[in-house]
Amino acid sequence: MNFENNPKKLGFKFPAEWEKQKSIWFSWPHKVASWPGKFEPIPEIFAKIISTICEDEFVNINILDEVMEEEVKRILSKYPSTKNNFALHKIPTNDAWCRDHGPAFLINPKTKEKAIVDWSYNAWGGKYPPFDLDDDVPTKIAQALNVKIFYPGIVMEGGSIDVNGEGCLLTTKSCLLNKNRNPNLTQNEIENYLKEFYGQEKILWLDDGIVGDDTDGHIDDIARFTSPNRIVTCVEEDPQDENYKILQENLQQLKLMECLKGEKFHIIKLPMPGVVEFEAQRLPASYANFLITNSKVLVPIFNHQNDKKALAILQNEFKTRKVIGIDCVDLVWGLGTIHCISQQEPEI
Repeated sequence: MNFENNPKKLGFKFPAEWEKQKSIWFSWPHKVASWPGKFEPIPEIFAKIISTICEDEFVNINILDEVMEEEVKRILSKYPSTKNNFALHKIPTNDAWCRDHGPAFLINPKTKEKAIVDWSYNAWGGKYPPFDLDDDVPTKIAQALNVKIFYPGIVMEGGSIDVNGEGCLLTTKSCLLNKNRNPNLTQNEIENYLKEFYGQEKILWLDDGIVGDDTDGHIDDIARFTSPNRIVTCVEEDPQDENYKILQENLQQLKLMECLKGEKFHIIKLPMPGVVEFEAQRLPASYANFLITNSKVLVPIFNHQNDKKALAILQNEFKTRKVIGIDCVDLVWGLGTIHCISQQEPEI
């Protein structure tokens, strides 16, 4: 590993999601196989999410071609908030999961530069080929924005990590140590890549993700930083539920973790929305898959009695932002929700 001209040495870092943003990026949905038998409502759900963000923040959207350009403009035209507040980019994709194939934006506070890390992407361990177009997305966006780009040369997905803005990165062993990602790397070597290319100081590991998650356990479905010293983590209340033991073990691990200053994090329990299924398949429904924007927190909800409880907990965590629930019962059939389809671009 040669980290001679890596982002960290040059003064770059991956900022926390609550830091000032310039825009949110999406890749418009078009792969019917990602929502088999249920694709029809998906574009409208994307439009609702995008229009909510457009009320006070700019949105960038990757599209395939002129035909999709007209479709997106037609759908978004129904929402007044989107007028003059989004841009379309002819950057073709295989799928819509922009959190994972999209650009990891870095900032350099001293030089006021922005950069992008283009991690290799293999559709969560080669599960859903082809993924060649998705793998090219960060480089094409970097070229479009004319910003510096870094190539670590290893597989990494945006949904697999979360940062607290003060040097700590949270992830899972079930995902990043899975042999379908980087089989030749040790845990220590992966930690070095995370530190050097995300500009972090300390890597915090949980074990497993939730049942039904085809990413092998992305962190953005189980635990998230809400401030430098606070973490919300999903906890299942039903001991008979498959997620109960997994999430209890994560909770105990989080209670032992310390920030860079050696202080324990404040751990806040976030409920789960019970069993969400479609065609007898358990889906990775989680309130932790929320997106933080400049003025809002968009939270997936699932027509469950815990929806209101989860929204209230998150509103208490984000007192200066408006917490908004978005019905994601249909969206989660694609095995991801709001955080999975979006990627923030920081302001510098």
